[in-house]
Amino acid sequence: MISAPPLLDGTILRAQSGFYYIRTDDGILECRLRGRAKRGPREGDLAVIGDRVKLTRLTEATGVIEQVEPRHAKFSRRQPGPGGTAREDVMVANLDQVVIVFACADPMPNPRLVDRFLVVAEANDVEALIVVNKVDLCDDREVRTIFDRYTRIGYPVVYASAREGAGVDAMRQRLAGRISIFTGPSGVGKSTLLNAVQPGLRLATGDVSEALHKGRHTTTVAELHPVDGGSGYVADTPGLRELGLWRIEGDELPWCFPEFRPFLGSCGFNDCRHLDEPRCAVRRGVDDGEISPYRYDSYRRMLATT
Repeated sequence: MISAPPLLDGTILRAQSGFYYIRTDDGILECRLRGRAKRGPREGDLAVIGDRVKLTRLTEATGVIEQVEPRHAKFSRRQPGPGGTAREDVMVANLDQVVIVFACADPMPNPRLVDRFLVVAEANDVEALIVVNKVDLCDDREVRTIFDRYTRIGYPVVYASAREGAGVDAMRQRLAGRISIFTGPSGVGKSTLLNAVQPGLRLATGDVSEALHKGRHTTTVAELHPVDGGSGYVADTPGLRELGLWRIEGDELPWCFPEFRPFLGSCGFNDCRHLDEPRCAVRRGVDDGEISPYRYDSYRRMLATT
């Protein structure tokens, strides 16, 4: 009796048109999902970059995914669908941190969008790093007036300039040994920053690029790029003009604001939504200057859409 070949463990580095390019101990393999791997309780994307899988090797360069392992973390958004429906768009699975990149000018930063990125990171229990790019174009005091509210909460903020090299070493240290997603609006300089952190990044995928860039697939590519010699990986994403929240319920939303947490449970009503209810501890925190009124206004706006 011929025994079945042993299953290999791997991580999806690139997903494109139903093909998955997976790093294993034996190198990069091009794989498809086996039929039974497509069945199961998982909603939305069956397999995305960052997913850990078990696969069977078919040839020297190909294989088939037998199983997608449960995700311990993800970064996802609400994707509108036909007829008013919506689905979850998982951008990266099993990541360690979200790097949220905004520019201090050209384009001007949108703190409301910063807050939405942070809420998604908190909801998925993923660390967040805020990077403020193009500081060479801005007055330092004005920039810090906007972003110091985040350092006071406890979020790390890196002030960077891809043009002048400022902040590059700090970002390189934060990316090493981690799976990260670089995200933010268009035009803020995400790709330029990444190439400053890892010169030639788009060519640094090595055997991935050699095996994959053959021109036969035409859809948008999601890919994890190696950084720091392969000790870490980073996913660059297209610019986002908005970020829809996926299944963050109204009673969960306050916990996604870390500065609210010391006040939660101290309101006059157990079901307080922290809007106009009497004896609201969160609103008292705003009045006492312990919670930023800008952040509180972001909370109210998001709550209205949940």
